Amino acid sequence: MLSKRCALVGGAILAACLATPLSPAAADPAPQSASPTPPPSVIDALERDLGLSEQQVLTRLANEERAAATDAKLSAQLGASYGGSWLNDDASKLLVATTDAGTTATIESHGAQPVVVARSLAQLNGIMQQVDQAPRRAKAAAALWYVDVKTNTVAIQAPTVEAAEALATAAGVDRNAVGVSATAERPTPFIDIIGGAPYYIGSSRCSVGFSVTRGSTPGFVTAGHCGRAGSRTTNPTGTFQGSSFPGNDYAWVAAPGNTPQPWVRGSGGSRVIVRGSTQAAVGSSICRSGSTTGWRCGTIQQHNATVTYPQGTVTGLTRTSACAQPGDSGGSFISGSQAQGVTSGGSGNCTVGGTTYHQPVNEILSVYGLTLRTG
Repeated sequence: MLSKRCALVGGAILAACLATPLSPAAADPAPQSASPTPPPSVIDALERDLGLSEQQVLTRLANEERAAATDAKLSAQLGASYGGSWLNDDASKLLVATTDAGTTATIESHGAQPVVVARSLAQLNGIMQQVDQAPRRAKAAAALWYVDVKTNTVAIQAPTVEAAEALATAAGVDRNAVGVSATAERPTPFIDIIGGAPYYIGSSRCSVGFSVTRGSTPGFVTAGHCGRAGSRTTNPTGTFQGSSFPGNDYAWVAAPGNTPQPWVRGSGGSRVIVRGSTQAAVGSSICRSGSTTGWRCGTIQQHNATVTYPQGTVTGLTRTSACAQPGDSGGSFISGSQAQGVTSGGSGNCTVGGTTYHQPVNEILSVYGLTLRTG
């Protein structure tokens, strides 16, 4: 298998590349001690939702694990020139973007494929911030916007191209760094829906995301739109200690007297153990747990997406192809054994397919000083 040293110009990858050897996993060699075998429920769901064989699932998960470790190393080594990363369709190759052509050898030395781009990830995030800070009226007319590392742009989607263009203009961003398009997506929060294990706020119900502790106090993280600070929950009994929505969509509930466990509900009620919270790369497989639609899987499409809900704009979400429906709010998103986030909202459903967004779990842990319960 060969990698190619490529240049991304104006959103198109030039084919004139220098071939260099690339390992089949497109990442650092696997350690001698193999990772734990994924639970059968994870394998079965990925086979079903991604149309893969069992061996393809196992190969993909191994590649994704190596890719996540490689990306973490390269993002640190490349520093300001790092432009983000993504996996190809079958997760056999990790592509890493850089604004410095002199760093391509470093990327290749880790078994990844370099792509030379015009803007760093930090610059793209800066453009995202400009759009996030645009006038509220312009944002309300758009459906979502996100950093698209594959095209090295910030993508803005709205019911019409004109509305997307209006937001770009109102934000005052460099139009060469923004892509606009029309979309049928109409994201709405998955309110009154349970993901993972159910809990109740009065007559409403939502889903437990992940078990956490704060000092000696047990609890869980969930979606911010499920309740405000001070709201009380039952089954398990607890109290919202902090909640942010819109702007963000996260919250944490203190639930003293309950036992936090290091797993989430998998297919058929099986237990999927949480071993950490390393963020998976764009293109990685991901599954979510919800009481309405059960265990559903897809792939990560983009990180750092902003969506406009009827209640307001939410930033910093991850966009996935895993489906969900009302009642799945707050539930767990997990990639392999790594916690990724809590279900926020989306569009479509699990009959015709859809798009779902999650609030990254590491941000929630950091904001509230929480410790993820791991096995």
